[in-house]
Amino acid sequence: RRVGVAVDFSPSSKNALKWAVDNVIRKGDHLILVAVRPEGHYDEGDQIQLWEATGSPLIPLSEFCDPIIMKRYGVKPDPETLDIVTTAARQTQIEVLMKIYWGDPREKLCEAIDTIPLSCIIVGNRGLGTLKRAIMGSVSNYVVNNASCPVTVVKHH
Repeated sequence: RRVGVAVDFSPSSKNALKWAVDNVIRKGDHLILVAVRPEGHYDEGDQIQLWEATGSPLIPLSEFCDPIIMKRYGVKPDPETLDIVTTAARQTQIEVLMKIYWGDPREKLCEAIDTIPLSCIIVGNRGLGTLKRAIMGSVSNYVVNNASCPVTVVKHH
């Protein structure tokens, strides 16, 4: 199985990642962290612009633990997220990969489901109030309504 977890390294995405590792992941699975960066402002020039349409290649755990490699992608995984996935990889014998997209998180998460392809996706929930959700739109709500695979939304307490 290919289990996707949407990550932006916020408390709610770390909560979703922990939940996925504790409740969904089993031996032999591929845990794929899906990160979505805003468009524009490229430090490394053409390479990221090439990947903007399709997303980055799948990045193995050994590479996304390396801050020098991840700087190229404009992503800085935090130590807690790295600890969660390295521990899970070691204890559960799973393969952990990361794929980075550039653009609107709602659209890119749904795109990831089809292009990777994912068996299911787990997303965090920021707990926006009704007004903020109406103005900004909810990523988790969009994914639930548009994804072509099962979606689990992990509420942030």
